Amino acid sequence: MVLLRHLTVSTNLENNDTGVNSKRKSHVTLRRAFLEEIGNRNTKVPVPPTKTTNVNKHLKPTASVKPVQMDDISMKEENLCQAFSDALLCKIEDIDTEDWENPQLCSDYVKDIYQYLRQLEVDINGRMLRSKFRLLQETLYMCKLQLVGITALLLAFKYEEMFSPNIEDFVYITDNAYTSSQIREMETLVLKELKFELGRPLPLHFLRRVSKAEEVDVEQHILAKYLMELTLVDYDMVHYHPSKVAAAASCLSQKVLGQGKWNLKQQYYTGYTESKVLEVMRHMAQNVMRVNENMTKFTTIKNKYASSKLLKISTIPQLNSKAIQELASPLLGRS
Repeated sequence: MVLLRHLTVSTNLENNDTGVNSKRKSHVTLRRAFLEEIGNRNTKVPVPPTKTTNVNKHLKPTASVKPVQMDDISMKEENLCQAFSDALLCKIEDIDTEDWENPQLCSDYVKDIYQYLRQLEVDINGRMLRSKFRLLQETLYMCKLQLVGITALLLAFKYEEMFSPNIEDFVYITDNAYTSSQIREMETLVLKELKFELGRPLPLHFLRRVSKAEEVDVEQHILAKYLMELTLVDYDMVHYHPSKVAAAASCLSQKVLGQGKWNLKQQYYTGYTESKVLEVMRHMAQNVMRVNENMTKFTTIKNKYASSKLLKISTIPQLNSKAIQELASPLLGRS
């Protein structure tokens, strides 16, 4: 069956008003292909446009529009307000520019790394252990502190050192108070509670950063390390952030050795002014005087830094100077 459709398109009536001559359309015949499905759809054939309109005939002349004179609002460089951080960077030397060839120093990421360490140190405080388990204060005195301590030491060895001592060595230093299996069980418990997140910011990390920024000598760097290690046995300093402890140690060592004042460059790379670390420096000066005057039994750190390998830094006369005494006097109750 052949489907024939005749389409006749007439445009005479449409073009009467426009004065455009129209032409009669030729008939278009569609033929169905062989075995093609016959449907009820109406197949429309595209018809090329035949109506043309004189566009210029109906258009009204438009009035001439003059462009509006706009003020020059271009932002001139001298009028821009420079950001504070950019203005500060213009005056501060970038201490990482010469480290780009050393992949171990990660110069491309070092600023992000130290920013992340500052975020971590805020989350660490002295109440975390008891608060984590929701324990009563009395429970603290009933727990196995020695077992937790040697287990933490074992984990620290495994995390930092290339060769870790055997677990039998830790059993020996506890005088066989705990077995190796008990230490392993505690090790598993500690790792689970910490979710294997053993990395934490240390004061030494931040001290190396500020020592590099100021290009300090070996004596000043070792003295700052000595001041930091004395804080490990001072319970009143456990709540201070590692970055603040490092900044205070660097500032105090610089003051004791007479190496100048705490400058803008050190403030930028530590994030602390001298006034912000003054309280920590007072505690450090107090620790120095306690050790020097035998007011404490914790003298191991002083003996350690009295060795020639560490420049006998704990025995230098500057640690008995007037600057140390003035800083420590308010905490020692001396006028």
